Amino acid sequence: MSTTTSPRPAAGTTSKRRLPRWWWLAAVLGVLFVVSVLEVVTGADDLASSGTVRATLIALVPIMLAGLGGLWSERAGIVNIGLEGMMILGTYGAGFFGYHYGAWAGVAGALLMGALGGLVHAIATVVFGVDHIISGVAINIIALGAVQYLASLTFAGLPGGGSTQSPKLDNVPSVTIGPLSDALGNLEGQDIFFVSQLAAVLRAMVTNLSLFVLLAFVLLLLTYVVLWRTTFGLRLRSVGESPSAAESLGVAVLRYKFSAVLVSGALAGLAGGFLAMVASSNYRDGQTGGRGYIGLAAMIFGNWRPTGLLAGSGLFGYTESVGLRQGGTSVHALLLGVAVLAMGLAAYQFYRRNITQGSVILGLGAVVMLVWVAIDTVPGDFTSITPYVITLLVLAFASQRLRMPAADGQIYRKGSAG
Repeated sequence: MSTTTSPRPAAGTTSKRRLPRWWWLAAVLGVLFVVSVLEVVTGADDLASSGTVRATLIALVPIMLAGLGGLWSERAGIVNIGLEGMMILGTYGAGFFGYHYGAWAGVAGALLMGALGGLVHAIATVVFGVDHIISGVAINIIALGAVQYLASLTFAGLPGGGSTQSPKLDNVPSVTIGPLSDALGNLEGQDIFFVSQLAAVLRAMVTNLSLFVLLAFVLLLLTYVVLWRTTFGLRLRSVGESPSAAESLGVAVLRYKFSAVLVSGALAGLAGGFLAMVASSNYRDGQTGGRGYIGLAAMIFGNWRPTGLLAGSGLFGYTESVGLRQGGTSVHALLLGVAVLAMGLAAYQFYRRNITQGSVILGLGAVVMLVWVAIDTVPGDFTSITPYVITLLVLAFASQRLRMPAADGQIYRKGSAG
């Protein structure tokens, strides 16, 4: 007679519990509830309006697309700090092809120019084994100079164009569901606690929503499906974790790395195209504004996963749009939320017996609370840097739970599985 026992985890290991699928919806509703409370307490009535949500979507999409580019590359083990340069190439591609051939040609041009930057990075890092950081920095510098030269060569003398900007571009089509938008608008205007805020969010999704925004979210979903639900994605991620082991199992390591960096460049180029065609109405010199680096930070905050990347992009996009719409008044209201959140995190750390971390977070929360009490509005100079400060703080707090792909940034030569 034999007995079977259920397997136990090895000593010193812990089993990872996956969050249920509905957790993300619950988290979004929870954040919206907190924002609704902040509106009541502080009187800042634009924290969750449909205009703010729409502006947040415009602000988060280029960061999310750039972060997706970084995700593809780094999951294959290639650090892509050249996302900013690839975005710059994408802005020019959207400007040139969008002006001459129409809106969707501009989208394709942005993708093509970004992929060109990815091709250069792939040849340098995958084929020739150049250090990933050096290659990325070189692409950022070269792309900036190349686009400035090409813009002066192709846009100067055109109506509305010049050496630093393109003529006005055709708009990417947008969609509005009229009856639903009107009904949600009426509900938003009734100022019902939480219900009006929820209606505002839904209204932003069905009113004048650019198809480029929908394309970005489809690409986010597609990235998750391809990388985590297909054999191709499993092999690509294995290349980023242990290329030697992957090669020993017959995986064409260099081919997967090369493909991932090409996709990375194309997505970063789309991010630049979005800035030129949706966030603005033309190509302009310097319009990326460092969003490639912010996309990289959002990807790291998201622990190299699409859902976390979306959360990081949304955080930056929301703080940026709130600061632009109501300036120091709305940012002042958010300070209260940050202070309360910090105190909650500190209590959690104390519960986990992480006394040092809890004390630091509690101290920061107390400082933010004192600032909120001492001032009535945040100065304009600080409002403009708030998104960057919040991004740095979140990365600092989240750093201990992050795990990058094991072989990320390592130079790999074919046959080293030996």
